[in-house]
Amino acid sequence: MSILKEYDVRETGNLELLAKQVVEGFIIGLHKSPFHGFSVEFAEHRIYNPGDSTKDIDWKVFARTDRLYIKRYEEETNLRCQIVIDTSSSMYFPEAPKKGNPYLNKLAFSTLAAATIMNLLKKQRDAFGLSTFADDLIKHTKARSSTRHYNLIMAYLDNLLDNPTRNNTTSIAKSLHQIAEATHKRSLVVIFSDMFEQTDQNNQLFSALQHLKYNKHEVILFHVVDKKHEMDFKFENRPYIFVDIETGEKVRVQSNQVKEYYKEQVMKYKKQLKMKCLQYKIDFVEADINEGFRTVLMSYLVKRHKLM
Repeated sequence: MSILKEYDVRETGNLELLAKQVVEGFIIGLHKSPFHGFSVEFAEHRIYNPGDSTKDIDWKVFARTDRLYIKRYEEETNLRCQIVIDTSSSMYFPEAPKKGNPYLNKLAFSTLAAATIMNLLKKQRDAFGLSTFADDLIKHTKARSSTRHYNLIMAYLDNLLDNPTRNNTTSIAKSLHQIAEATHKRSLVVIFSDMFEQTDQNNQLFSALQHLKYNKHEVILFHVVDKKHEMDFKFENRPYIFVDIETGEKVRVQSNQVKEYYKEQVMKYKKQLKMKCLQYKIDFVEADINEGFRTVLMSYLVKRHKLM
């Protein structure tokens, strides 16, 4: 599946169309992989046989593969999914270059990944809602399965990409507590966030994750990062001015002077986060924005398979 490095999501003008393209590519990939069986969870595809009704042919798959497949939907399920997106300013990293190729930042990646999961949920006749947060809970919709609800959320996500904000700080713990309280029925909670919280608030963050599990929700945490820069700190050995996107604070350093210490601190925090997720039985999934959407979709599909 395309990593979509060549796309600036905002320039497509149609997030829903792009999400459908990603899902269709993923479905086709499943047919060519050992995970073919998972595809029956959202739509069963089998080779067309002479005598089958032509109305059930998936013409989009035919256009991509030049092979005829029959598509049959599963009956309606009772799965409820609450998709949560961190919209704080740190999610706008990496910022758009003034010149050169378009980019895909963490928020654009998370938004498109969320849209693809909602597209799958819609195909599966499942109910889904959306929550967004920064320093507070911004939006929270209850899970529904109607087409109108789907269209409204897609429009909201499109608007989110078209209107970036700056100097918007993060309060993950506070927001997750609010989401845990506002999501009344047992749900699959899917979180997209870089999880960059103030270090002195780590205990509050872990408490908020525990709150979601205490309320009987199943949780997948997609840790969305630009691995090359944010985790591995791969910058040329020269002076840089690093700017905190959330606060505007600036610091001038030689990259190699802080690289080892930075990596040590980031990995220490990441290890803590993974251990807490393991302790609370939360699925922790690394989501590098440079590696495409297959890991996200497969992780969701495996989780749904276990819940059914």
